[in-house]
Amino acid sequence: MVQVPWYVAYPLIAGTAFAALSYWANRSVYYPSKYPDGYWNEQSRLGAADVWLNTADGVRIHAWQVHQGDALVTLFFHGNAGNLTYREPHSREITSAGSSILMLDYRGYGKSTGRPTEHGLYADADAAYDYLLKAGYRPTQIVIHGESLGSAVAVDLASRRPCAGVVLEAPFTSARDVARIVLPVVGPMLVWGFNSREKIGRVRAPMLFIQGDRDEIIPLRLGQALYVAAPEPKSFWVVPGAGHNDIVEEGGAAYGQKLRAFYQTLGSRAE
Repeated sequence: MVQVPWYVAYPLIAGTAFAALSYWANRSVYYPSKYPDGYWNEQSRLGAADVWLNTADGVRIHAWQVHQGDALVTLFFHGNAGNLTYREPHSREITSAGSSILMLDYRGYGKSTGRPTEHGLYADADAAYDYLLKAGYRPTQIVIHGESLGSAVAVDLASRRPCAGVVLEAPFTSARDVARIVLPVVGPMLVWGFNSREKIGRVRAPMLFIQGDRDEIIPLRLGQALYVAAPEPKSFWVVPGAGHNDIVEEGGAAYGQKLRAFYQTLGSRAE
């Protein structure tokens, strides 16, 4: 039996363990709810139509679309947990504020096939954006709106594709910065990617930042740091008393009012 020297075996074991831990940590970013989990009866209440998208890498993505004949359409990217059926309040507020909406489930979420990865989510976003172009919308009519993890997807897309405006809800600078808060020292070594701070300077559209002052998942300071890195024009609405998952509820009527006011500033771009 061949014996492996300790100075070879120990680094090999440590490297394998680190790779496995890193894989687990990056996979734990996603908490998808697959169909039939969720509130699928909300579709009829919203008047949403099913849309199926094919990504460049062969994944089939499911989305809901509410088309109201508005000049603007919001491409909505939800957070890392659940699926699109949990975002009924967002859909109602966005459409009431004066925008149609296309809300997709990332790969591995809801009825979408595949397994979520960072670059996979970006491919899903491209497929949805291209669908809107084929449906007749111009880039100057598309509002890109992302919440939590979806804010990173929104920034990535907006940094590469033209749009009317960007709404970032509970945003963060990078996955590594969030990991540093959740698990100091070790976290940043295990989790990386979703680097919005690196990309946001390339966004060429007005931006609206929204975050609760009691966000227990993503500290307000991370959203503020991303705001500082963003080019003008931009604005930041801090929602008093809101945590990470109740911004719409805590914002109340002001949430819809903020969106409507933002959409109105984009009117000349959409014409």
